[in-house]
Formats: sequence, structure tokens, C-alpha cells
Amino acid sequence: MENKYEFFIAGRNRNKENILKICDLFDRYNISYYCFLKNEDKFEYGNENQTIEERQQEFETLGIKNEIVLNLFKNDLEGQKASKNFLLVLPAGKAAHIESGISYGLGKKCYAIGEYEATDSLYNIFEEIFPDTDKLEEFLSEYNNAKK
Repeated sequence: MENKYEFFIAGRNRNKENILKICDLFDRYNISYYCFLKNEDKFEYGNENQTIEERQQEFETLGIKNEIVLNLFKNDLEGQKASKNFLLVLPAGKAAHIESGISYGLGKKCYAIGEYEATDSLYNIFEEIFPDTDKLEEFLSEYNNAKK
């Protein structure tokens, strides 16, 4: 599959504010990415008057084979396959960690940003874990310059 995106950005819906700030960094450097948060509004559940927590709780009550859940899964997986690299925004939940493993298994370069709770040997799938957005921005600047 041809790479449509430079990066797939994964994380926890409850970490939406941080993830969107990171998306802004990618936009600033004109680096293409797929982010589940930019995709979820296509699927109608919840409403704009709900808090992030209320919306997530509503989503979590849907059945695993619910059409909304299956469509999100399909679209996110296609976005992941069509991406050259992977970025995990910590803290992240189980699903985002599973996506990390999928990306690693697909041979993509994997990165993370943020603090992790505890050392885990499997975090060695990440080429680099950026401690903060400043370090990520330095990397994106260099990445962008290398593409030219």
C-alpha cells in the first residue's frame, strides 16, 4: 500500500486537547498525518454539547459490532496502513497501544511523546520517545528539512 500520510497519530480520546496541539505542529510543518480525532466527527454519535468524558462514555456503551464502531475501526486501520510512521501520544489507552504494535508489525517507524507510567521492555519498539512538544518540534523540523 502506498503511503498517503507521513504519520499516523494515535492516543486516547480523553487526551484530545494534547493530541490536537500535536496535530497543529504537524500542520505548521506541512507534514501529512492521519489522526483519529479528525475522523471521528464523520460518524454520528454524541453531540457537541457533551464533554469529552461524556462522549467517550457514550461510545464505550456501543456494542463492539455496532456500525459506528466497525466503521471507525475500518477507517482508522486503513489510515494506519496508509501511513509511513506512527506517533503515540501518551498517556494512551489499550487501543492506542495495540495500534503501536500493529504499526511496528507493519514495519513502520514508531515514535511516542509524553511520559510513560513505568518502564516496559516493549517500549523499545519506539525509535524515540520525545519528553515534550519542544523535542517533537525539533524532530519535525529536521524531518521536514530531510524531505526537501
